[in-house]
Amino acid sequence: MEKREELYRGKAKTVFTTDDADRLILQFRNDTSAFDGEKIDQLERKGMVNNKFNHFIMQKLEAAGVPTQVDALLSDTESLVKKLDMIPVECVVRNRAAGSLVRRLGVKEGIELDPPTFEFFLKNDALHDPMVNESHIITFGWATEAQIAQMKQLTFKVNQVLKDVFGNAGLVLVDYKLEFGVFNGEIVLGDEFTPDGCRLWDAETLTKMDKDRFRQGLGGVVEAYEEVAKRIGVSL
Repeated sequence: MEKREELYRGKAKTVFTTDDADRLILQFRNDTSAFDGEKIDQLERKGMVNNKFNHFIMQKLEAAGVPTQVDALLSDTESLVKKLDMIPVECVVRNRAAGSLVRRLGVKEGIELDPPTFEFFLKNDALHDPMVNESHIITFGWATEAQIAQMKQLTFKVNQVLKDVFGNAGLVLVDYKLEFGVFNGEIVLGDEFTPDGCRLWDAETLTKMDKDRFRQGLGGVVEAYEEVAKRIGVSL
């Protein structure tokens, strides 16, 4: 597979075209940002850890029947992926209260949410990713009713699979966000699943093992990512 030109450069990943019109190369960089790009840093090894972490998780999800964008691991920092027509909506599931849910509703951080909550957010940094509902999504043409139903079903299936993966490693999957796109008319899980886009706590100590370590200035960000990877069986 031949890498060609840079198609898109995000906050932590770069997307390249290839000689196959249906495939892209996703490069994970060491760049780290928070608060819509207001806090930025370079963290050595982060791109490698997230690339391998993402590939491992996507393999687990594929085995459980969740269609994903990832085709193959190409190198320490690059993966071959399907070219999706991305839906500009994030699907967020919360198993425990944390982050914006705590700020918005004034609930105590860490309380268990039974059943888990589900929320949609518009993927738009300039607007700070506002919460939206199904009516907004359909009215503005971001996705159809059938696509929304499929995204919700797959998002909760991911929850079932990954709560076990992380739970068996002594970790709590607090919350996470997913993005989906369309490939050959089908809804497919895209973007990434790494500690950048979810919250993971140690089950015994409730130590934060995710990007909150960067957001909150706790330090040891990559070390925490590597510890999570080691526990679930990622080969770094």
